[in-house]
Amino acid sequence: MQPTPDFDAGRLARSLLRRSRQGALATLMAGSADPYCSLVNVASHPDGSPILLISRLAVHTKNNLADPRVSLMLDERAEGDPLAGGRIMLSCRAEEVATGPDRETLRRRYLNAHPSAEAFVNFKDFSLFQIRPSGTHLVAGFGRIVDLKPAQFLTELSGAAGLLEAEQGAIEHMNADHREATNLYATRLLGAEPADWRCTGCDPDGIDLQAGATTLWLEFPQRVTGPGELRQMLVRLANEARAKG
Repeated sequence: MQPTPDFDAGRLARSLLRRSRQGALATLMAGSADPYCSLVNVASHPDGSPILLISRLAVHTKNNLADPRVSLMLDERAEGDPLAGGRIMLSCRAEEVATGPDRETLRRRYLNAHPSAEAFVNFKDFSLFQIRPSGTHLVAGFGRIVDLKPAQFLTELSGAAGLLEAEQGAIEHMNADHREATNLYATRLLGAEPADWRCTGCDPDGIDLQAGATTLWLEFPQRVTGPGELRQMLVRLANEARAKG
């Protein structure tokens, strides 16, 4: 089925990747290759690919280690009929990241999204995995069903090293000194209800916002690759939000 002309499939897929905090992980049972599905918490890498923090004691982790081919379904958790909301099925490989700067990036972003995981992230049996998609199947209603390649829904990180290095400091600064602006982004630019909104991540395409179990993604009107550009963009968006008051 071909999408309608006004439908931006890549944009919706990127948004779902950023906003999802739980998903259904399908693995192949070690030994038999029988299908096995489980509920997992997820966060997102700066490029949008999902991050898992899972225990080696869990069946799905044992399956991952025996065969990295997995599928991950993420959905909007829409009220009412859950089939009315958008959802993506990612075909991918789950790769354990045990050492180095990549692990620190995964650890930091996962804890930003799931602060309660601080209690067990350092347990020896827990490991961080990055989900590397080879493609996705997006379903978003009648006339809005399409297959996408990674380049169509993952965020390009080339040239954005400065932004990624400054990300955590920017998050902490926003949450400590600019909570008013963060709340304005959520309520006036994204139409959310007032809440204790905080920033949990930023990337070249946008920023992640979270209040309790509710997550949002505010897309930038143009790509941002450095801390100076990020500051200018956040000021611009704050001014736009205040103008809507």
